[in-house]
Amino acid sequence: MDAVTVAEPRSKGNVEPLVRLAAPDMATVDALILDRMQSQVPVIPLLAEHLISAGGKRLRPLLTLAAARASGATGEITAPVKLAAAVEFIHTATLLHDDVVDASDLRRGKVAAHLIWGAPSSVLVGDFLFARAFELMVETGQMRALGILARASSVISEGEVLQLTRAHDLNLDQETYLRIISAKTAELFAAAAEAGAVGAGADETAVEALRAYGLNLGLAFQLADDALDYGGTSEVLGKNAGDDFREGKVTMPLLLAAARTRGREDAFWDRTINQGQRTEDDFRRARELVFGTGAVNATLDTAYEYADAAKAALSALPASDWREALEQLADFAVSRAA
Repeated sequence: MDAVTVAEPRSKGNVEPLVRLAAPDMATVDALILDRMQSQVPVIPLLAEHLISAGGKRLRPLLTLAAARASGATGEITAPVKLAAAVEFIHTATLLHDDVVDASDLRRGKVAAHLIWGAPSSVLVGDFLFARAFELMVETGQMRALGILARASSVISEGEVLQLTRAHDLNLDQETYLRIISAKTAELFAAAAEAGAVGAGADETAVEALRAYGLNLGLAFQLADDALDYGGTSEVLGKNAGDDFREGKVTMPLLLAAARTRGREDAFWDRTINQGQRTEDDFRRARELVFGTGAVNATLDTAYEYADAAKAALSALPASDWREALEQLADFAVSRAA
């Protein structure tokens, strides 16, 4: 009888080791964020704090700090700290804009800002945070880091517009979808890690390795989010489960499910996605199809491939607690949806 190969169980990973290691640096970043979001216009700090104070783990600024430390930085890291705060402002600004575009109800577990202060205020405070981010970048005197984050801001915008134009397109191919999430999500992960390494004066090998890590981590993270939208809870997501479907947004699980039910469920997908005629019962049906066709597991398998690529990129760095914490983060990014 032939031997049966049993796949080794996946590591669940853990974000806590990275959170603990970065706690002193993050305290400095948090104080800087609080200081720089102040304004004499009262609605600006109120609206900004509404979202920033619910920030959860703040993975992107954590990445900036971890990249600096993992590449060998010791003592005070003034430039990476300012870059980390800038990264959080860029991310928060994009969330404020996204929620207006998507008409979202929840963000980071709170009522979306545009429902409290209105869409115009949300958009303009997002613009304010972008401006603050660039002020912080300029203060570091790190022109290369400034270029990295400026380019990332441009790429994110391109990804958002591309998604907007193809958001309800069931003919979207997997390659284009991955290009969209690479731009709108993974690019900021990549830039956060790359800028942190550059800000710490890391050598080119470390800079390239950390950018590759961030890009692959971001892809894994977004694909896991796609899966969570059909199987997660609002507490884990920080938004309502099923929001992607309710917005008619095609993501990897939906694309796979639609392809795997072609000829049987075409009318359902055409009505709910192409025509935009959806009810709450339709989400239950879509969820059954997404799980029944194995689309969620297939999405997670792809996410794990990117997580493995992220960990492989770290082999260029010296062994350290920081590198190990980043490896655990890559597994955690996907396992939270498994």
